[in-house]
Amino acid sequence: MVTEVKWMSKKLEGKVALVTGGSRGIGKAIALRLAEEGADVAIRYASSGAKADAVAAEIMSKGVRGEAVKADSASPAEVAELVKGVAARFGRLDILVNSAGVYAGGVTGDPALDVAALDRQLAVNLVGPATAVRTAAGLMTEGGRIISIGSNLSERVTFSGVTDYSATKAALVNYTRGWARDLGPKGITVNVVNPGPTDTEMNPDNTEFAAMLKAQIALGRYGKPEEIAAAVAFLAGPDASFITGTSLNVDGGINA
Repeated sequence: MVTEVKWMSKKLEGKVALVTGGSRGIGKAIALRLAEEGADVAIRYASSGAKADAVAAEIMSKGVRGEAVKADSASPAEVAELVKGVAARFGRLDILVNSAGVYAGGVTGDPALDVAALDRQLAVNLVGPATAVRTAAGLMTEGGRIISIGSNLSERVTFSGVTDYSATKAALVNYTRGWARDLGPKGITVNVVNPGPTDTEMNPDNTEFAAMLKAQIALGRYGKPEEIAAAVAFLAGPDASFITGTSLNVDGGINA
């Protein structure tokens, strides 16, 4: 008896993705997951060139094209050139993932507040994604996917000192809703994934702060970068073709 084996094509085969902040943490996990789904993936990095090159090599090991590009997410000119350059070199751009982000905290009114760091946070977390989307909008065709990485703090400010960070992520949610309206007629979907506490270099799951957060999470644990990446891969794929303007919380129930 001969059994016929039917090979299913990967969901993102033939697609080109750009992931900002793709050299580590959540961004790295997203880039590798999209590559596993068959997409060619370019990542943007700020300073970790060796790490970024290693991620690009790992992407290519999955049988797709990969590239690491240095650009400052706080610079609109560099972000615009990044997006246009990736589309030119790869021949198209189908998926944009705004994953680059920084955190700067401090209690409002504190005379020691680092205002310069807060201003850069605004530029990286909000102006960078806005510039990337505006540029990508002129390059993407029907079926394009734009996904930004927000935060559970976009919905609830659960402790002091995170006001400015939370505001950037809340603004990203409303930007997403507006972009969905603007780009819907072109067949481009725009969504935001709001991670809860996730085990990365920036927020490791082995500190007193982590223990405090885990006490607030319904599942009682930190998330894994791969769990955030799975949500992004779903929104980037064909099964999410009728989902746009949506915030998807992948937060273990911390905002439940």
